[in-house]
Amino acid sequence: MAMRVRHIAAVLGWLLLCGCQSAGGSQTRREYHQTLDSGTNACRHNPAYCAAMPASVRTTAQAGASVAGALKVMDAAAQSRLHEILKKCATLADQEVNLRLYDGKTPTAQQCEEQVGTDAAGKPITRAMQLGREKHEVALRCVQEHLSVERPGGFSLEQRYRYDRETNSLELVTSGEEQTMLRSGRTGQLRGTLVPDVVIHLGDPLDPEASYDFKFPCPIGKQGVWRKYPKGHPWEDRLQGEMYEEALGVDAFRVSPILGVY
Repeated sequence: MAMRVRHIAAVLGWLLLCGCQSAGGSQTRREYHQTLDSGTNACRHNPAYCAAMPASVRTTAQAGASVAGALKVMDAAAQSRLHEILKKCATLADQEVNLRLYDGKTPTAQQCEEQVGTDAAGKPITRAMQLGREKHEVALRCVQEHLSVERPGGFSLEQRYRYDRETNSLELVTSGEEQTMLRSGRTGQLRGTLVPDVVIHLGDPLDPEASYDFKFPCPIGKQGVWRKYPKGHPWEDRLQGEMYEEALGVDAFRVSPILGVY
């Protein structure tokens, strides 16, 4: 019996090691084939990302290949549970940040429009934008906490994709590659890349089932809108959600406090 246990442990260890190694070397350009019905939502993310989630929550969800193999395409009940979690995380983030900054009150329209700084290009940063970033961080931590238990290896957070419309191909841009480009000043190579907040998949980010973006309208009380890409952008005049759906081949949803998924 002891020998059999040791044998099983060795096999499991080998599977996990192979899963991690294969993930690290296979993120070169891969064509994305739309083999799953976007109506039922395909499935996406690499299970073999075994590295632990960094504090910034800027990474893919992790798990071994053996865990990913147990994942199943979401049925109606699983999707309903997922949407419940996302709504809960959006509402929690909204309440937590408002409590910290406004004693639990919601900011007024005037407060939302106040300029609190400028970005690297000199464009104004409004309080609404600042609040949105902080609430995104809280929401993503919440999603990581819940889905790591309920869907380990079957989701990714803020995964960056590079999409080529001419060849209909999709590839992953790892966090390490992104940081290298930023440090070397090659930010132009990130232009036109797509970064959904949450992608659900069966263990491979290149096989998504659905994508979700958190929207925190300020002031609260209205639906968050998809951002339209500005003039001069590779996706000029297209909506964020439209590009997610075209590139990933699955439905893109928005998530807001109280309203939930829509």
